Amino acid sequence: MLRDARQMSIPRLTQLVDSAIAKRQPLRSPATNLLRLVDGDGDGLPGIYLESLGEHWLVSTRGPALSNELKATLLERAPLSLYWKRLDQHQKESPRHLGGKQAPEHFSGLENGLKARLSFQSGYSQGIFLDQRDNRKALRELIAPGQTLLNTFAYTGFFSVAAAAAGAITSTLDLSQVYLDWARENFRLNEMDPADHYFCKGDTFHWLKRFAKQGRRFDTIVLDPPTFSRDDKGKVFRVEKDYGHLFQLALDCLAPGGTILACHNYRGMTVAEFEEELRVVAPRSAALRSLKMPPDFSESPYLKSVWVSI
Repeated sequence: MLRDARQMSIPRLTQLVDSAIAKRQPLRSPATNLLRLVDGDGDGLPGIYLESLGEHWLVSTRGPALSNELKATLLERAPLSLYWKRLDQHQKESPRHLGGKQAPEHFSGLENGLKARLSFQSGYSQGIFLDQRDNRKALRELIAPGQTLLNTFAYTGFFSVAAAAAGAITSTLDLSQVYLDWARENFRLNEMDPADHYFCKGDTFHWLKRFAKQGRRFDTIVLDPPTFSRDDKGKVFRVEKDYGHLFQLALDCLAPGGTILACHNYRGMTVAEFEEELRVVAPRSAALRSLKMPPDFSESPYLKSVWVSI
């Protein structure tokens, strides 16, 4: 396989792009237009990632510029507009507009009938993690009206929106007030009143200890931390070393018969190794079920998702 898609002829590049998009057509529906259309090596297009974000497309590549051949190929196919994001750990820039109608500051896309508030002007992340789509669907099927959800490391709160759509009472927890406000807008976008739910600003470790001390329990907890983080006191969290402790704190806040969705995207750990780490901490009676990534993510199973039912 070519190491760089820039080495491809234009007909070959076009063929692979069209094939990747066609494979994902069954995933698109009037209820869902948030998808990954091209997934790098998984589609024979190394280093190229294309996402459908509503009526706008976002292509992500490494390097200082997008090739003219790829740009022309995608502009011919983009439904409304095309944006480009450079994948760079050190310079996390907002996407750049390449062609078509410019997106407004905020626009929306659909996932299983729910609207997500998105933006190309918000920095490196556009408002939703598409690789969690199947987990959010599973959550809506699992949680019952009146049950409670704690969504930690919540980002823009779309797990909370999914649970609320099923009738749950949600608590959305994140360090960023900007993202908590964004989560409230996601509720409003779906005609749900955020005042009927809870929003907590702060460190997840702190809040889990606080909830446990208060005796507050949740029927379902979403636990999807960043691979690496540092709190305001300088304490470092690494998934490969510290997830077990985080999982124990979540267990202390789980209602009898409850469920934890345990996730991470650390590539240095297999699903089997992750399950073993969870079993060390979980009660013997716990049932563990792994869920694969959505089929539009074909390159690498980097996201590990384990549903732990007590």
